[in-house]
Parts: sequence; C-alpha cells; structure tokens
Amino acid sequence: MGFLAMILGPLMRMLYQMIPNFAVTMIVFTVIIKLLMLPLMIKQQKSMAKMSVFTPMINEIQQKYKNNQEKMQEEMVKFQQEYGYSPTAGCLPMLVNMLVLFGMVEVVYRPVQYILGIPKEAISAACTALGIANNGAASQTGLIEAIHAGLASGVDTGLATEQLSSIANFNTSFLGMDMCTIPGFSFSLIMIFPIIAAVTMCISQVLSTKMSGQQAQMQGSMKVMMWGMNIMFVFMCFQMPVGFSLYYGTSNIFMMLQTVLTYKVYNPEKFKAQYEAEVAAKRAAKKEIKTVTVEEGGKRSKRTSTSVSWTRCALNTPASWMPKSTPMTVPSP
Repeated sequence: MGFLAMILGPLMRMLYQMIPNFAVTMIVFTVIIKLLMLPLMIKQQKSMAKMSVFTPMINEIQQKYKNNQEKMQEEMVKFQQEYGYSPTAGCLPMLVNMLVLFGMVEVVYRPVQYILGIPKEAISAACTALGIANNGAASQTGLIEAIHAGLASGVDTGLATEQLSSIANFNTSFLGMDMCTIPGFSFSLIMIFPIIAAVTMCISQVLSTKMSGQQAQMQGSMKVMMWGMNIMFVFMCFQMPVGFSLYYGTSNIFMMLQTVLTYKVYNPEKFKAQYEAEVAAKRAAKKEIKTVTVEEGGKRSKRTSTSVSWTRCALNTPASWMPKSTPMTVPSP
C-alpha cells in the first residue's frame, strides 16, 4: 500500500510542519479526510434510500423469472435503465474509507519516510548501524525509539545532521504515551487506545447502519463482511503502532457525529418518500400508454393510445360510425 502512503504522506508532512506533534497531526488529518468524504456519505445515504424502495421491485422480478435467468437479466437491465438504479452506487464511500485506512497503516509504520521525508535508503543504513532489523514493518518506529533513547550517540548512522536532528525532535508523545509503541495484548496503560478504537467501532457501526437506512438492506453475507472488516481493523490496532489506534478511534468518533448530523439534515426517510413518489409517477405514466389493434383493408396494425378506457379494439367499420362519446382516438396510419 505504498502508493496510498505516497498520497497521504505529503499532507501529513505539511500538517506536522504546522502542528509539530504526531498525535495531534493524526487527529487533524482525520477530521480533514472525513470532511472531504462528507459528500460521498450523503450520496451513500441517498443510494440506501433508493435501495429500500427498489428492493421489493427487484425481488418481484427475480421471483417472476426465477426459472429463466436470461429473461431475468434482461428485465434487470431494463429496470436499471428506467429507474436509474445502480447496485454499486453506495459502495464508493466504503471503498475510499478502506483505501485511507490501508494507507494510514503504511504511514504509521514508516513515519520517518513519509512524514519527515527522509529517503528509504538512508533509513535502512541507519537501522543497520544501530542493529535494528530493517526488513521488518516496525523498523522505522524502532529507529525513532533508539534515537530518542540516545542510542545513536557516537554511532555513525550515515544520516545527515539535519536528518538526525529531525528524528530526535520528532514529537510522538500524546498524554504522556509514545504513539510509536505497539501495544500488543499484554495489559498496559497504552492499551486504552485500541480499546477505545474497538468500542467506538461498535457504536459507530450500529449507529450508521440504523440512521443511514441500511438496516433493512444489510442482511446475511453483507452484514458479516461489514463486521468482519471492522473486527480485522480492531485486531490490527493491537498489533500496530498505537498511532493507528488513535487514527481509527478518532475516525469512528467523527463518523458518529457526522452520522447524527447528516441524519438530521438528510433524513433517509425523506429521500425514501421522494423516490417512492417518483416510482409511483413513472408507473402511472406507463399505465396511460395502451396498445390498440386497428384493422384496415384486411390488415392489422398496432397503435398506441393514451386512453385508459380501452386497451384493445378491432375496428371493422369506418371511424365515422363510432359514437361521439367513445373516448378512443384512431391515429392516422
């Protein structure tokens, strides 16, 4: 996921230059990312409202043509074209969120490279000089801890004075705890961060599912996938530098606030009522269009009529003999 970190890293570096604290930088970065994703979240809410309206119609098509897969696919395509329905419309926010999370994994593991901007080769040489395994995911956080502990004093690390100084002054402390520490599953005070991440994940997931109108749609494998992904990230919080737990927990808290606010402004029930009215109007318009079979000169041809009173009529007499009260119009050939 290095390419994602290359996108997120420069933004983190710019923020750290303004706010010289790794933890505070992570919090501000999280708020910015969530604000940028707000339009996508609103779009997802609208998509879920549409889904709640279209689901019964889709089930009807599937039930009607369950023994004819080809016809079912044909009708589904017609349905999507007619009503502007897209089954993947609400997936984009989830995808973006996953990409950001995986990008943050890379950033918290390699802050020297992506936040301080020190080349990878120089970092590798410094790790070798200090006896730190440079092929592991925690090599850069280990380098930070070693330099902060003064273990680089009198050792030729190969780093320029400016580079060594930037690592030594890299502020990773937050509430008296080092954000580069990997908490693991052994009890310690720093475990509070992954625990907060786990609790806020559960609350955020339940809240967003309920308020976004997804509760009725998320069943079976989709629900298992959503919870499975979040549980995986919680597990990662215990196995990665605690900076990731800080990001994930902050993200969940902001998501809860965002969910409540968007629910008040963009209520999914309001969108659902709007889409139901649109579907009813389209169905009513379709009922107005009727097919009429007209027979002239021994030949039959089909015409469309907007009359609701007649759906099919065979004419064997001149049109002038028809009663004036008849609500049918015979179109010109």
